[in-house]
Amino acid sequence: MTRRLPPLNAVRAFEASARLGSMSLAAAELCVTAGAVSQQIAKLEDFYGRQLLIRRHHQLLLSDTGQTVYSACVELMNELAALTEQIVGGTGTTNLVISVLPSVGIRWLSHHLPDFMRQAPQVRLDLRLEEDPVDFVRNRIDIRLSYGEHLYPELTTTPFAQDQVTPMCTPAWIERGRVRPAEPESLQEEDLIHVQWRTGFSAFPSWDSWFQSAQAPRSTQADRGHRTDSASVAIELAAAGAGVVLGQFLLADEMLKSGRLVTPFDVAPRLSFQYCAVQAPAGLRNPAARLFIDWLLTRVPRL
Repeated sequence: MTRRLPPLNAVRAFEASARLGSMSLAAAELCVTAGAVSQQIAKLEDFYGRQLLIRRHHQLLLSDTGQTVYSACVELMNELAALTEQIVGGTGTTNLVISVLPSVGIRWLSHHLPDFMRQAPQVRLDLRLEEDPVDFVRNRIDIRLSYGEHLYPELTTTPFAQDQVTPMCTPAWIERGRVRPAEPESLQEEDLIHVQWRTGFSAFPSWDSWFQSAQAPRSTQADRGHRTDSASVAIELAAAGAGVVLGQFLLADEMLKSGRLVTPFDVAPRLSFQYCAVQAPAGLRNPAARLFIDWLLTRVPRL
């Protein structure tokens, strides 16, 4: 039985246009004209009898059928690339695309990645700092480091850390008597640094919930202290002596080790969810991804 296959040049033109979000950029990558790319995509749409790309306000969007076809195209391209590398060889390197929450990427992962790079010199990293949700297929993401297993329930997740939070400040803050260790009542409203978590992170502990855990219930007023929507900025403010942050051990790891920040209290409630490494099917087939996951599980501090 003869297999019915779409025109392969049309598949290449469609995959590049969908990935780059532009026929002009796809044309530059494929070394053809934008008109030629448009004609190839029209051929592919005629072949399937469905619209694959929607042109709207100078943007290219995938239709439902287009998303299905694009996912299959990406898997096919990745498998062909892996097969070519296996047969033909080359530089011996493997690419690994890691997408990570900005706070985790800046405050923790970037400090530890050199160790992974020394252990796996054949891996070439593409590190992307971005918020959830992300598009694994369009952006060819191998691994996403995210908070919680609930954001991508259809994908494979590997929990790697359930962090804790506790008040953190500089040693000088304690020396000046602005906070007395083991006495939650000594914390002043105007010294508290509040992180205003975005939607989806409401399960993170607040100062009110920490005081409750410390058996010193209090209803804090964020407008009397300092506020930011970035956990990284909040930790930097505390390290600069601007106040006391309800900081995460994972994000403040380097500053705690160096002594720039200290933890004056023993109360450290756990976060509601774990940090997870998320992989789409294409990522599961990347051997570099397995190396990274194995390394990650041994590198995270025991919390």
